[in-house]
Amino acid sequence: MKEIAIVADQILLPDVKDMSAWACIACDQFTSERDYWTEVENFVSGKPTTLDLVLPEIYLDGSEDARIEKINQNIKKYITDKIFKTYGKGFILTVRKTPYVERRIGLVGAVDLEKYEYSAKSSSLVRATEGTIEERIPPRLKIRKSADVEFPHVMVLFDDEKKQINEQLYANRDKYEKIYDFPLNMGGGSIEGYYIDDVDLVLSKFENLLDADRLIAKYGREDKFLFAVGDGNHSLATAKTHWNNLKKTLPHDQIENHPARYALVEFNNIYDDGIYFEPIYRYVYGVNTIEFASGLSKVDGGNMGIYTCGKEEKFNGKNGLPDGIRAVDAYIKEYLEKNGGTVDYVHGESNIKKLVDDRDDAVGVLFEKLDKSDLFKYVSANGAFPRKTFSMGEGVEKRYYLEGRRITK
Repeated sequence: MKEIAIVADQILLPDVKDMSAWACIACDQFTSERDYWTEVENFVSGKPTTLDLVLPEIYLDGSEDARIEKINQNIKKYITDKIFKTYGKGFILTVRKTPYVERRIGLVGAVDLEKYEYSAKSSSLVRATEGTIEERIPPRLKIRKSADVEFPHVMVLFDDEKKQINEQLYANRDKYEKIYDFPLNMGGGSIEGYYIDDVDLVLSKFENLLDADRLIAKYGREDKFLFAVGDGNHSLATAKTHWNNLKKTLPHDQIENHPARYALVEFNNIYDDGIYFEPIYRYVYGVNTIEFASGLSKVDGGNMGIYTCGKEEKFNGKNGLPDGIRAVDAYIKEYLEKNGGTVDYVHGESNIKKLVDDRDDAVGVLFEKLDKSDLFKYVSANGAFPRKTFSMGEGVEKRYYLEGRRITK
């Protein structure tokens, strides 16, 4: 069998009464909306929840060390309390309904971190789709290096235009055991899951995606590019960093099958009808809005909009999407270094406009949408996009922490 970077492994699920309290949204969402996280905390209070086991980025405020220590204590307590039940080596087919799409199909399994590189010009089987900011890795690493269990929000894309993997499993879902079905909190829709034990069937179909003739037809060369990280690139980069550090301490015979060599993710077909891309906007605050917007208007940001004081002005530059975002990000960085202020990255046009409207020192920068069918071909030819170029859906559609996996022996 070809090296395909996806493996079946034992997966943990909680044995709890309230699954809606257990699952919470990815840590990198709603980073400027503290009310969201306060409401989540109130909803899950007193119940077993993945919110006890992850660090939402809104709390990266200098006080996170105490939270990280508590997270690792909670993980150990949940294991001691035997809250988890273990499913044998296999996959979980997830079927997600959101406020925006009727169905999005995913396949939860493990990715081999030895086959993943997050450098911008990587030629590995598994590649980043956006630039990786290494400064974002250390807080996550503090959790992972001491944790016994991981809970993923990473979504990894594959390029299956004939819909022969996830969609076929979904069509035959009645032959598999349904292991969860419940509504997600905070307006996230609902999710159901099926345990897939047809491991060889699944792996052989992924192997077919690496057929040489197919790769040449798609990318113009035999580029062995199987998986692109769609969401959670920094979390997967953290897992990679932890593994690189750990394997230096291991005997050679433990490297092949050590659980930390792998990371649990959700694999999604980029052609899934429920997968769509939305822009990620720049929310800049603590600035002189007139001065900032005036300078930005002279930058070729491609097709962008500048929103401030309740009005949006649109610009049509010559730059394409990647170069336009690079130009805007360079301007923002230079301006903030000289004048002060803060930038955050916001999903959803209504969300950013509300944030800007709530302050008199804020500007929103809006971009056009990336065509998802261009993703693999672009990354194959050019490497990763600028960081925070696109989002897979709206904020409430992000993956919720749900399944777990042991990463220690």
